[in-house]
Amino acid sequence: MCLICQRIELIKVGKNPYFMRELETGYLVIGNHQYFAGYSLFLAKEHVSELHHLEKETRIRFLEEMSLVQEAVAKAFATEKMNIELLGNGDAHLHWHLFPRRTGDMKGYGLNGRGPVWWVPWEEMIAEEYQVKGSKLENLIATLSKTLDQMIEMKG
Repeated sequence: MCLICQRIELIKVGKNPYFMRELETGYLVIGNHQYFAGYSLFLAKEHVSELHHLEKETRIRFLEEMSLVQEAVAKAFATEKMNIELLGNGDAHLHWHLFPRRTGDMKGYGLNGRGPVWWVPWEEMIAEEYQVKGSKLENLIATLSKTLDQMIEMKG
């Protein structure tokens, strides 16, 4: 079973502390590391490796929901820019990385402190000081949940 499927199984049995919300096509979770404050992921419910493997209606809905959650992340965590990536090279299961970006968030990496998130060394990005748990995790989930609720209410 792939890592994303394992995380989804933990959501289904109530044992994934990073779980934020189930939507029609996926699960929104807070990233377990927060080098980029507000980092979140949107995990597809279906185990497929490529967007074009989804049925057309599901693919369109998945993209709509990803757009909704990335907007909620942007609003909830006061971003200047969002980096949204669907990679799948390590975990071949559709999942979006939603990186809130702010001026100076590269902490010395890149040109003038700007650049793609992956210029930050992986070991630093996931360092203990950026791991999130306890009340900090609960606050991130509550903040994002409230914003997503407001957006769904306005669009509904």
